[in-house]
Amino acid sequence: MHTRIFHPEKDQNTIEEAAAILRRGGLVGIPTETVYGLGSDGLNAQAVRQIFEAKGRPQDNPLILHVADAAWLERYCLDVPPQAYALARRFWPGPLTMILRRREIVPLQTTGGLETVGMRCPDHPVTRAIIAAADLPIAAPSGNTSGRPSPTTAGHMLEDMDGRIDAIVDGGSCSVGVESTIIDLTVQPPRLLRPGGLPLEALEEVLGEVAVDDAVRRQMSPGEHPRAPGMKYRHYAPHAPVTVVTGSPRRSAAWVVSRAAAGDGVICFDEFAPLFSHCVVHKLGPAADKAAQARHVFDALRAFDATEVSHIYAQCPSEEGLGLAVGNRLKKAAGFHVEDAGCGPVFGLTGGTGAGKTSALQAFQDLGGYVVDCDALYHGLLRPDTPMGTAIREAFGEVFLPDGTLDRQKLGNRVFSDALALERLNAIIYAHLLPKAAECICGHDLACLDAINLMESGLGLLCSRTVAVLAPKEQRVRRIMARDGIGEAYARLRVEAQKPDDFYRTHCTDVLENTAQRPEEFRQQAAELFRRLIEEETNHE
Repeated sequence: MHTRIFHPEKDQNTIEEAAAILRRGGLVGIPTETVYGLGSDGLNAQAVRQIFEAKGRPQDNPLILHVADAAWLERYCLDVPPQAYALARRFWPGPLTMILRRREIVPLQTTGGLETVGMRCPDHPVTRAIIAAADLPIAAPSGNTSGRPSPTTAGHMLEDMDGRIDAIVDGGSCSVGVESTIIDLTVQPPRLLRPGGLPLEALEEVLGEVAVDDAVRRQMSPGEHPRAPGMKYRHYAPHAPVTVVTGSPRRSAAWVVSRAAAGDGVICFDEFAPLFSHCVVHKLGPAADKAAQARHVFDALRAFDATEVSHIYAQCPSEEGLGLAVGNRLKKAAGFHVEDAGCGPVFGLTGGTGAGKTSALQAFQDLGGYVVDCDALYHGLLRPDTPMGTAIREAFGEVFLPDGTLDRQKLGNRVFSDALALERLNAIIYAHLLPKAAECICGHDLACLDAINLMESGLGLLCSRTVAVLAPKEQRVRRIMARDGIGEAYARLRVEAQKPDDFYRTHCTDVLENTAQRPEEFRQQAAELFRRLIEEETNHE
């Protein structure tokens, strides 16, 4: 079979030709605001069977009837409740499907053997014009082969359906990106069967109480019968297995950083993409932009099939708004293989030597926090037999002494006079330090990363708040002299070699000024700051 591509903006005959194919029992790919659908005459049992055959879709998986407007409900549904018309007035055309009792004119092949049918009016003028021209309801599941990510462009649909169907109408990219929300109006209270392009909160504004079906958050068992599309079977899945990571954005990012190996696939919020330079990355959208995540989720899942990744890790948004739908699609792609990274705040502490970071960290520990000493982690990784040590030797030659310690002078001679060499060394250190530090965060509800190079290493991206400990230069010089037993000249050189205070004021979210005369006094000051920040971040989460 040759699959034709119709371009309605170029060909004025598109509407009539697509309608004619549907009237004679053919299959047409149709654009909607959610995803592309694979459409047939929803009243023609044989035409509907062809949908199942083209998709490889289980016969008990119901289809949705797409209609031109709410006036069509009485044609195909019994006992239409007032709630249906209230929802239609508010949300049609749009990404909402209502489950109602079917009339006998709707074949059981369309409903998956159920006495109910899903009804929807799509928000795409071309498809509504095709429905009106054909004068019949279009049964249309998503236009992908069963189990694969849903198509959001005509090109996606052609990948799966070329040669299997009569035509695809190219209506551009889908504006919503996830399928319609499905609400069952045959039960009380109405029940959300599938989250989608219309948030649960919007339904509650019209309906009041809305129950959420268990299948939204778990895998249905083999013996359960799906009451709506997308409930039972593994959907939206790329070829590689997927692990979904829930929790706060920074916590889930840390979890993925600690486990993703070179070459793995990662679906992440935009702001965390720099953490995964060693992986194949597809951005989901900013952590706070659920609409962008809905538009991108299927593109991201589908894109990995053109790569050689053997595993995919995906950050999952919270359930507010469209996040419930995005998370549902990711979890179904993963077969509900979900890991929870938690939501506790992570802080970062930085600043120059002698400023008083040790006292601040003691105050944080007094509040029950766990401190990750990144300098100690670095030294633990800095051996010739570790991956980091091996990478340093490969880049700079033999710079380790026979006892396994680093010959700092030898390495320093090779990097400190060469900016590119120093940049290469730092890249090696950060690449190995980052996952180790991220691993240490996991499992601790309240954690703090102590790192001189908090921002440069990427560790700052994992932190809810970054705190710079600053102190007057003369005070730092005296502290270093007393602490390390060194002379004033060398102490001043060390202070001058470090970043200026303005760097920390610019890059950190909070500044802790240490002008205290005694460590105990500053420790109390730090405790008050951390107590306030912990309260703010806990309430925010």
